[in-house]
Amino acid sequence: MVSMKVKAADLPGIGKKMSFITAEGSMLVLIIHHTGKRELYFFQDADDDEADFSINLTADETREFGAQLLGAVFQPVDADKMVLFKSQIVMEWLELKAESPIAEKTIGESEIRKRTGVSIVGIFRDNEVIASPEVNETLKAGDTLMAIGKSEQIQAFESLCNGKAV
Repeated sequence: MVSMKVKAADLPGIGKKMSFITAEGSMLVLIIHHTGKRELYFFQDADDDEADFSINLTADETREFGAQLLGAVFQPVDADKMVLFKSQIVMEWLELKAESPIAEKTIGESEIRKRTGVSIVGIFRDNEVIASPEVNETLKAGDTLMAIGKSEQIQAFESLCNGKAV
């Protein structure tokens, strides 16, 4: 893993300059003035003499930005955990047969999640898509249902859609 290169330099009479060179060869320069003013410059190519853009930040804005970079509000999922998550969750489109015990019932009445563990996240009906259907949406024979769940839950839901009681 290549780490970011960080350089610091004193700017006599102005303050401090912090340069961050990324693994991709871009550069961020933060100039912190003695007055508290902060200037942030972005260079697409670290060797460029002129910044691609710059912004001025107050001390509070800089702290907030730093907190966000550190993950104060949002922490991304670790890549290994995401692979594990993706290997366990399945999304499937299944046709609802007329003989299914949930045909012509609402999502709530059919108790799909309770019976199978699956969540219905979309319905394809008559060339129309119903995204994130409400629990009072009636499931109709011929609907194609987009379901999400673990593999064994999807299998149970498929049996239910095909007319077998679960």
